[in-house]
Amino acid sequence: MPFSRFDPQATPTARIGLGLAAVGRPGYITLGRDRDLPGDRTPEALRERTHRLLDAAHAGGVRYIDAARSYGRAEEFLAGWLTAAPGAADHVVGSKWGYTYTAGWRADADVHEVKDHSAPTFDRQYAETRALLGDRLDLYQIHSVTPDSPALTDRAVVDRLAALAAEGVSVGLSTSGVGQADAIRAALGVTVDGHPLFRTVQSTFNVLEPSVAAALGEAHDAGLTVIVKEAMANGRLAPPVAPPGLRRIAEELGVGADAVALAAVLHQPWAGLVLSGAATPDQLAGNLAAARVRLGEDHLAELTRLAETPETYWDRRSRLPWR
Repeated sequence: MPFSRFDPQATPTARIGLGLAAVGRPGYITLGRDRDLPGDRTPEALRERTHRLLDAAHAGGVRYIDAARSYGRAEEFLAGWLTAAPGAADHVVGSKWGYTYTAGWRADADVHEVKDHSAPTFDRQYAETRALLGDRLDLYQIHSVTPDSPALTDRAVVDRLAALAAEGVSVGLSTSGVGQADAIRAALGVTVDGHPLFRTVQSTFNVLEPSVAAALGEAHDAGLTVIVKEAMANGRLAPPVAPPGLRRIAEELGVGADAVALAAVLHQPWAGLVLSGAATPDQLAGNLAAARVRLGEDHLAELTRLAETPETYWDRRSRLPWR
């Protein structure tokens, strides 16, 4: 099924999706994981946690779920839930290819994932995704495209993605790093038989790293659905480390800092979906509160002042520990 069947008005919280990066594997770079996840991070324990989150997301009105080949066993956990859970047919499912998980289910691995955007990697990972998700795959994205990524210019890759789109699966890309805007604009120029190849773009945007806003606006104007990831800046916008200005607005509005951070994204005119990276049902509930937060111009102006330079933001992100 194509991503186009996603209905952002299906529920009051449908514009908030659930990303499984934090719960599909034992190690990730979100702050506070020692507090949020059990010490025993066996596949069984994280499968149970993932299913609890998916149950809570469904009950809370979430209708988009985001996974990736490199998220450990996230696709496997999701596939099991989709088979067994009442109401799971209502969900739109996206995944990503281009990174291979290499940590061997260890949080302290030297290398957690390896990037490769070649056609052979697409062939292998698409087969793996299909084996798990079957016809529930609605959206398949190139994972973490940068301006120098060969995926946008490699004819073999483009042809494979075009064939996938012809089969009815929507094709998208995610971006990372200081060159996100350049990667998005390059992707907008990729066409097949005169038609744009990509239907979605998933990028990092938050009040600390808003530099990609103009490019995301261009993508929206070109007809792409914009999906925002890392709206919580890998935990940097959550208590107890959230910036004072963000905490002040949250106290004024009577919600959590996380709800304000996500609401700031939802207020962007080009934002189609914002992903929650919650690791616990309580975190998810706090994130979903963003759907009812209304920020005034003074609030948005104050949040704008929190922005870092892209170089500072991405350098700090690169030094976050896997835990």
